[in-house]
Parts: sequence; C-alpha cells; structure tokens
Amino acid sequence: MHVYLFTLPVAMAKLKLYYDLMSQPSRAVYIFLKVNDIPFEAIQIAIRNGEHRKPAYTKITLFQQVPVIDDDGFILTESVAILQYICMKYKLAEHWYPLATPETHARVQEYLNWQHANIRFHGTMLFRILFRLPQETKQPVNKAEAEDCRERNKAVVRHLDQYFLKDKNFLCGREISIADLLAVCELMQLHVVDEVNIVHQNDRVREWFSRVKDRLGSAFDEGHKIVYKVHDLYKSTLKSEIARL
Repeated sequence: MHVYLFTLPVAMAKLKLYYDLMSQPSRAVYIFLKVNDIPFEAIQIAIRNGEHRKPAYTKITLFQQVPVIDDDGFILTESVAILQYICMKYKLAEHWYPLATPETHARVQEYLNWQHANIRFHGTMLFRILFRLPQETKQPVNKAEAEDCRERNKAVVRHLDQYFLKDKNFLCGREISIADLLAVCELMQLHVVDEVNIVHQNDRVREWFSRVKDRLGSAFDEGHKIVYKVHDLYKSTLKSEIARL
C-alpha cells in the first residue's frame, strides 16, 4: 500500500503599496510594479485630506510620507530604496538597477543622489509657487519667484541633456533604468501647472522623455491619470482663478 503525501502550496502574501498618485515618488513605484507585472495591493493615502497623519498610518511609518511598501511584514520607506529592493527581491532585468557593471551602476547611483536637490526640489517648488501657495494663502502668484524657479528648472533640463544624456538613449546608458523612471515622474509635476514646455523646448530631453514613456507603456498613463485630471482642471479653471487673486 502506498501513501502519497501532497503538500499544498503556501500562498505568498501580496505586497502592499501605500501611495498617493499626486506624489512623484509614489507614481514611480506604482508604475514600476505595473510594468514588471508584480502583484500588489494598492492602498491609497490621500495626502490632501491629511490621511498620512492619521494614527493608523503613523503606526506603519513614523515619517508619515508616501510611498511605503509592506512586503509580508517588511516595511520599507523611500522610493529609491523601494525600487532597489524590488529589483533585487524579484530578480528583475539587470538594466533596471545594474549591479554587474560598476560604471553603469555608479551612473545610476550618481543620478539617484543628484535628483533630490535638483530635479525634485525645483520641480516641486514651481508646483508649489504656481498651485499650492495661492490656494493655501489666497494670495496671487509671486511672479518674480515663479520666473526664478522656471529658470532653475530650465537649468535642470540642460543638465539632463548635457551631462546625463549626451549621446545616450537613456540617462545612465543604452537601456532604461530606475533613474529614467524617477526622472520622468518628477518632470510630470510640471505638467500639472502647464509648464511642461520647459521640457519640450529641449530636443534631446523631449525625445528621451518620449522614449521612456513608450518603454513604460500603458502603466505610464495609468500612473499619471490623476496628474492629467488636475492639469485639465488647472488649465480650464484654477489658473484663471489664481490669476484674479
């Protein structure tokens, strides 16, 4: 008599992503998971409603920021760390976060360190000057500050062109990486306030942006659906309302 023992497969806990699609880093992680077909539970945290400050979310992260992932009890904050972790945990294609080639790896790391005080800071500041501050203070846009910030964003685009891209298809080499993903999500914040012409005026950066968008496929538009809606509202209504303050 033979006894056959069957072992039932243990279901893996689904990755949880806490996010807000108005957050550039949240969009990057959301899109990355979609592009790489990684199943996840999407948990929206509406920053505009203060949900990130509620006790339940503070128990998940004391930083009260997005994005955050919970991978079967392993909590991780910071979009760069999350993207690197996902690449290694799920053994994704080398080009996303190259480790085998020191030079390419260093270029990706270089961009990841550069972005915070440059593309992220200046893009966020222009969004704040043109959109958030007038709504919060009921005061008109400070035109001098806005113009100065535009020039700083133009300088960022020149740096993308002349230092990172040069004659390459992508920021850090011949293939797309998490650097490209993070960069386009930051630049899309300019689209919200109808300032994406800052990007489009540079031929090389415009072509690179289109190339990255094509590589990300439908996930790019899905990750930016809220951005598109807010842009349309800003252009049709809010921009003129702010101008009358």
